[in-house]
Parts: sequence; C-alpha cells; structure tokens
Amino acid sequence: MKVTKIILALILCGISVMSLGCAGESESETAPENQVVTVQKGNLTVEVSAVGNLALSRKEELAFERSGTVEEVLVEEGESVNEGQVLATLDTTEWEEELRALQLNLLQAEINLENAEQALEQAEEETTIIVGGVAVTEYSEDWEIDIKEMQLALAEARLEDAQQELQETLEQNLEVVAPFDGFIILVSVSGGDEVKKGTVAVTIADPNQFEADIMVSEMDIFQVKLGGEAWVQVDAVQGLRLPAEVTHISPTAVIQAGVVNYEVKVEIQSIEPVIQDQQQATQDFPTGELPDRLKQAVEEGHITQEQAEEMMEQGQQGQGKGQGQVPSLNPEDFQLREGLTVTVSIVSAERNDVLLVPNTAITTSGRQTFVQVVLPDGTFEERSITTGISDWQYTEVIEGLSEGEEVVVPQGTAATTTTPQNQGRQGGMMIPGMGRPPG
Repeated sequence: MKVTKIILALILCGISVMSLGCAGESESETAPENQVVTVQKGNLTVEVSAVGNLALSRKEELAFERSGTVEEVLVEEGESVNEGQVLATLDTTEWEEELRALQLNLLQAEINLENAEQALEQAEEETTIIVGGVAVTEYSEDWEIDIKEMQLALAEARLEDAQQELQETLEQNLEVVAPFDGFIILVSVSGGDEVKKGTVAVTIADPNQFEADIMVSEMDIFQVKLGGEAWVQVDAVQGLRLPAEVTHISPTAVIQAGVVNYEVKVEIQSIEPVIQDQQQATQDFPTGELPDRLKQAVEEGHITQEQAEEMMEQGQQGQGKGQGQVPSLNPEDFQLREGLTVTVSIVSAERNDVLLVPNTAITTSGRQTFVQVVLPDGTFEERSITTGISDWQYTEVIEGLSEGEEVVVPQGTAATTTTPQNQGRQGGMMIPGMGRPPG
C-alpha cells in the first residue's frame, strides 16, 4: 500500500513538472515584443455615429379650401404627379349658389350706402317753410345728424364686408393642386364624400428629399452642432455614402432606463451626383491599382478607401465568373425609400495633413503626455508631446514629434499597420466602412 502511494505521488510530481515546463516554454514563445511605428501625416476625422431610418423630409397635406361634396379624386396612392396638376375637385353647385347670394348681398349693401348718404345730406341741408305767410328756416337737430352719420358709417362697413366675402369666395379653389413634383402617399377622400373646410384630401411627398433621426448620447451631444457636416450610409446599398447636414437638435432629452439621449435630425443633400459617381466608379475593375474613377470617388468623399478596395475585389471576382463588372447604381432607376436602415456619422472634428501616432503608443502622467522615441543609435527617449484630437485609433500630435520619427508601442498592446486615414467612431469602436476618405 505504501509503495502504491509513493508511485502515485511520483507520477503526480512528474505531471506537475511537465506542466510547469510546458507553461514556461509557451510563455517564452508568445512573449510580446516592442513594436516600432513610424510617425506619419494623415487626415483624422472624429465622428459621432448612430443607426436610424430614412424618412421623407418634405411631406404636405393638401386640404380643401371650403366645405362641399367631393366631385372626383383624380389620383391614387403611389402615383407620381407634377407641380400644378389637379388631384381632386369639389362639386361647384353649392359654391355657385353661395356666389349668387353674396353678389345680391353686395348689391343691397351698395343701395343701403347710397340711401344713407342721401339721408345725411338731407339732414345737413336748411329747410325753409312758410308759416302764416312768413318764411321760416328750419335746421336738423345735432343728434339727428349724428344718427345719420352713424348710419352712413355702418352702411360703409357692411359694404366692405360684402365686398370681402365675395372676393374670398371668388378666390376659393375648388381644386386640390400639387404644389411640387412628387408622389401621392395617401388619399383620404372619395368621390361623393361630404367634407368640411380644411379636410385633407391627399398627402404628397417629394421622393428626392430624405432625413434621418438618430439618438445621440449625452456624452457626444456637445460635439454635434446645427448645420454640421454629416454622412449617411445606406445599409442595404453597398458603398453608398450620402452627404447630409444636421438640421435639428432636440433641446429635451429622452431618458430610458437611466440612459440619456437626444434626438438629432440630419437631412440628406442631393443624391444624384453621388449616384452618378458611384455608377461611373463601378463600371470596370482592372486588376492592380484602383482605377481613376474609384480614386476620384474616394477623394470627393463619396466612398471610403476600404469601400473602394472592396468594390475592386468584387469586380475582380465578377470578372472571374465572366461578369466583367459588379452591379452599379443607375441614377435613372435608383430611388431611396422611406424606412431604409442607415448609419449616420456626424463629423465633430476634422484635421487634414497632420502628424498621427497610434493611441497605444501614448502614455500619460498627470497632465503630461509622453511617447517613447527611437533614437538613431537605437536607444529610447521618453519625450513629452502636445496632442490634439483623437479617434479610436490615432491621435493628432501638435508638438514634440517630426514626420518620419519612430515611436514604440509598449508590450501588451497592438499597433495597427494601416496607413493613418480618416476613421469612423461610435462609442470608441470601429465601424467598418465608415471611415471618411482623405481630402
């Protein structure tokens, strides 16, 4: 029994020694080393990003200007219409009868005014009568003249009212007319319906004007400004990134489960130039470098470098399958739709052609910021630097470093080898494809 226990103990000790030996060997093999990164110039954009949905920004409810009976509705939901096109009409019978009555009322007001003027003139005239063969001049009492003057003023006011009522009725439009080119999103009445003044007949929208509402956290809301630059990426359309502008920031917060957010609205600018650039940039994809059309689209900010490379790769795959190109967006056929999911990126800060270092290379002590600089002789120097804006990956260096110098990324951190470009930001996390191209 004792022999068995001794053997078991020796086996367990052997296993322990082997385990320690393996662990030491593994740690030795995976021990991280310092990484050296070259300081380069690039563009840096800090963005506040959130997900939302597209909504038509220009909608208008078109109502009847008077009560009556709907004679005809000339459009259907979803139908495209042109500015000035008649969409619905009222029966004119009641209007014509009302018009005749108002014309008679105006005529009576004119007659009443004339009578009042004559009565006042008579009251103000001297009257001579013969009493016992003697001529006697009589005058109206002052109170009688005052009454005649008030009657005249009343007649004048009633005439003005009659004229105004008639004019308003003549100007009433018995037709509902499209105020701009668009499409019908809702028809609210049918022929034969009795409607009141102000009853909405149809609702029209401009298919080329869109906005998106997003929720921005209390930590980021101070970075958002009215009129600020924004970009909208449509999730369902690969590579499509549309310029936008911040048009509204809610002054009140939405608080849910203790989380404070503010509603921000952005309005998309004209999409036609963007679609045209996308269509041209995705026509043909030769192997090797990005074609000039793709480079131009990147420089103008319509797509990112990453998106261009992805489109390039897909184009090459398409050629391998005999397709020759990837599907492109046709400006004539493409149409945004309400409800599409979008990712909105609001530019809060932007720097172009500035020195950039990875965030992982920076250390702080108190209010000072330092990096480890590799000197020409291979030694290290801790150097104080002045920094500017920072995104999830890079920090702008204002003072303390020169382009081409090398800095050390300490052990236990990972430095990217990607050339510094503009990057997207959402709560400190990378959003694929959301980087804004340089330029």
